[in-house]
Amino acid sequence: MATTVETKTQGAVKGGNGKFIFPLTEMGKIAAGTGYSTAMGPVVEGERMQCALVTKARGTGSRPHLHPNEQWNYIVKGTLRVKVGDGAEQLCGPGTLLYFPANIVHYTIATPEEDVVFFAVKDLSHGIIGKAADGTMAGGHYDPGYGPQPT
Repeated sequence: MATTVETKTQGAVKGGNGKFIFPLTEMGKIAAGTGYSTAMGPVVEGERMQCALVTKARGTGSRPHLHPNEQWNYIVKGTLRVKVGDGAEQLCGPGTLLYFPANIVHYTIATPEEDVVFFAVKDLSHGIIGKAADGTMAGGHYDPGYGPQPT
C-alpha cells in the first residue's frame, strides 16, 4: 500500500525518506502566493523548513501581505522593489538577501526590465502562502500595462 506524504502547501514536494536532491529548474511550478502575488515556482518541504525557486514576471509581484513564518529571499536574477514594515521602498538586485520577520507586512515587485528569480526559505510553522494585508484574495500586483493575460 502506498503511503501519502502530507505537505503544508498543496503541490509542494516532500523531502526526506530517500529524497534528498531536487532539480528545481526542472520541477513543476505552483502558485506561491495565491490571492495576493504572481509568485510561481517549485516548493520543497522538509521537516522544519521549506524552500522555493520563485519567479515573478516583470512588472508584477505581491500586494502587501504577511505570514506567521519568517522568510529569507536571495535574489538570483532581476531587480525587486521591496518594502518591509514601515521602512522605505528599496530597489534590490542579484546577490541581495532579504529578511521578512513573521507577521510583518511586506511586498516585493519585479521591476519592468526583466523577470525576477529568487530562492526563498521559510520555516514550516505555516505553508508557503500568507494572506493579503487588506484581507482580500484579489490577486497579485500588476504595474500599469502588465496585467494578467486573458486565457
